[in-house]
Amino acid sequence: MYFCTLTYLCMPMIQFHNFRYYLLFALFFGSCASGYQITKSGRAEYKINAELPADSAIIRSYTPYKLKMDAEMSKVIGHSAEVLSKKQSDTLPESPLSNFFADAVMQQAEKMDDKIDFAMPSTKGGLRVDLPKGNITVSNIFELMPFENQLIVFTLRGADVQRLLDFVAVSNGEPVAGLKMVIRDKKPAGVLINGLPFEVSKTYRILTTDYISGGGDNTKGFEQPLDKKVLGLKVRDALMNYVKAAEAEGKMIQAKTDGRIVNESGGL
Repeated sequence: MYFCTLTYLCMPMIQFHNFRYYLLFALFFGSCASGYQITKSGRAEYKINAELPADSAIIRSYTPYKLKMDAEMSKVIGHSAEVLSKKQSDTLPESPLSNFFADAVMQQAEKMDDKIDFAMPSTKGGLRVDLPKGNITVSNIFELMPFENQLIVFTLRGADVQRLLDFVAVSNGEPVAGLKMVIRDKKPAGVLINGLPFEVSKTYRILTTDYISGGGDNTKGFEQPLDKKVLGLKVRDALMNYVKAAEAEGKMIQAKTDGRIVNESGGL
């Protein structure tokens, strides 16, 4: 309280730019400072490993929340007929996992925007784990897509779409839907978008994410869009909605390859 009063009284003095008053203020202010001084300091290391004994108080505090979270994450929301392999997705131009991922997100996004030409909702690196055979739990979807990526529809010039297609080709394919192409000498060829030949003179609407459109994983083509539309839907939520809808219809996830991306060099 003393400090506040002193400051209030001295402020007009400072505004007069009178050096003597300013010096007087500094002396008074300095007299309010603590008289304590550091005489000794030290450091210690506390190792956090298996040898550290459990703190029962901490365990008791978080256990109720952990039980609720575990119950939610272990809920079965669907079933898969086969293992959808991340290794295949990483190494092949297309895979059941990448096709499932792209088709699921595309289908859910089209409920909000039916004018999408094609989708690239992730790169191969964004698909983090296998999707297991049998039960699909909430946890499985979180592990497959642990990020908070938002879906956005971009309107791009044909020249920018070409840059995106070049990126897909040099990457030996990426998860896509609504797009077919051949990779020939690391370049795109025979490109079909919604079943029609790609024309560089046209504009196209591409579904992707905030991460990819921002240049994530060195993706090209989204730097100067003609327009963009944020759908307000996360990729992970789109995946869960798709799996839940299939389960409600009594269907299993049965992803497969269909030749949407073919590498003439054998996918290497």
